[in-house]
Amino acid sequence: MQLSEHFSLEELTHTDHREFDNTPTDKELANLVRLAEFLEVVRSILGAAITINSAYRSKAVNDSVGSKDTSQHRTGCAADIRVSGLTPDQVIRYLIAADIEYDQVIREFDRWTHVSIPLEGAKPRKTALIIDKLGVRTYA
Repeated sequence: MQLSEHFSLEELTHTDHREFDNTPTDKELANLVRLAEFLEVVRSILGAAITINSAYRSKAVNDSVGSKDTSQHRTGCAADIRVSGLTPDQVIRYLIAADIEYDQVIREFDRWTHVSIPLEGAKPRKTALIIDKLGVRTYA
């Protein structure tokens, strides 16, 4: 099922942990549609195709990867992305400069970029962070 021009439900729910059901609820699916639309904006800003490492995660999948229950991946509001030809730093800089309505952009371990949208009706926090072996800190 296509959620937007370039992003499918299969792509945003893919997991290597196939032993776990990763089917979103109707509410999570609605968030995934909004996320796909946001990713189209990101793709346009970056001028390049986006590879999704991880987006929606059921509780079982989220637990299996060691993430917190508060992860935005649980609600269908986040995706970890890679962009060919761009570093995670470049992705973050482009998104901050574009002044779009993101909730969080996070450079994770200098290998991918976490992008998220707020829950429906919530105001975007526009938080930029770095997560790596040194911990969590504000992106500067």
